[in-house]
Amino acid sequence: MDPIRVGVVADQTGPLSVIGAAMANVARMVVGDINAKGGLLGRPVELHLEDGATDDAVAAAVARKLVEADQVDVVLGGVFSSTRQAIKSAAVVEGETLYIYPEQYEGQESDPLVFCTGPVPAQQVDPLIPWLIQETGAKRFYLPSADYVWPHVTNARVREVVEASGGTIVGEEYHPLDHADWQATVDRIAATEADVVFNTTVPPGVMPFFRALHDSGFTRRGGQVVCTYFDENVLDLFPAAQTEGLYSCLDYYQSVDDPFSRKLLAQYEALYPGQAKFAAGSGCSGLYRGLRLWASAVTEAASLDRDAVVAALDHAALADGPGGPAAMVPGQHHLRLNMYIAQARHGRFEIVSELGAIDPKERLVGAPILSA
Repeated sequence: MDPIRVGVVADQTGPLSVIGAAMANVARMVVGDINAKGGLLGRPVELHLEDGATDDAVAAAVARKLVEADQVDVVLGGVFSSTRQAIKSAAVVEGETLYIYPEQYEGQESDPLVFCTGPVPAQQVDPLIPWLIQETGAKRFYLPSADYVWPHVTNARVREVVEASGGTIVGEEYHPLDHADWQATVDRIAATEADVVFNTTVPPGVMPFFRALHDSGFTRRGGQVVCTYFDENVLDLFPAAQTEGLYSCLDYYQSVDDPFSRKLLAQYEALYPGQAKFAAGSGCSGLYRGLRLWASAVTEAASLDRDAVVAALDHAALADGPGGPAAMVPGQHHLRLNMYIAQARHGRFEIVSELGAIDPKERLVGAPILSA
């Protein structure tokens, strides 16, 4: 009997290799679970795992291979938003194949064949900034950023929410992803008397930036550091002192204490001891949901017909998932998710606020974009 083929693009080499390794493990784990229970539609599921190499051109090429040569029924993966666009171009625009993007991102992806299973600004920026201002009193925000789509679009939302919450943006700047000399930026952060650094720099540039920021004494002066994608894998890239006190906002942390999340983490750690961690900023929670929701949609459709699966996926839900239940908001192709604010303490994340279920508030797929 022919297998059902699933394609996953994970950045297993390059600056995001720890994230890609974790995503690859999640793909193997979930496909293994599905096959242990008899597969889908009575057929085995075959995982086709490709390395995106933290390189958009490579990601596009392997996505094209998955669709054209391997003839997969669905493609999942990608971390950077530019990588999502590269995979989408090959798999969706050229290949007319269903694509599920698992990472937290800037929102606004809207295509009949694309579903997003990580959080968006309405679920991260909107609750986190008012909470931070209220809890810490900090109001002067500096936005050091990598120069690509995710920071640009996210920062526009940050500016809107900061100003609506009574804060001000005192600096905003963009640098190549591998920018290494951050001294001038750190000097400007001090000169503007910023009390919040809202970071959208990414690997590899984020490492020298955090070192320079820490060495400048920013947090010792009472400054707050915020980064929405920071998770347990990213924390491990830094000495604990450089991330102490950092705030993050995601759909799952390893300290989430519901029984299903604990059981899932135990299963992952038993399968992949000592390897990259099951973590949300690494797209693990989104990839887990994406594979499970896709499988439930195939089961409901009783078919691999693309449009039937898309129709079922549009209202798919998980009663149990990492961080809690998740449900597609019909028409939006994004998930209602339980969200959490966590703070880095001694190299691990402790949850400081459970925000409950939050809607993505994305526009309906096929609806026109309204310019502000």
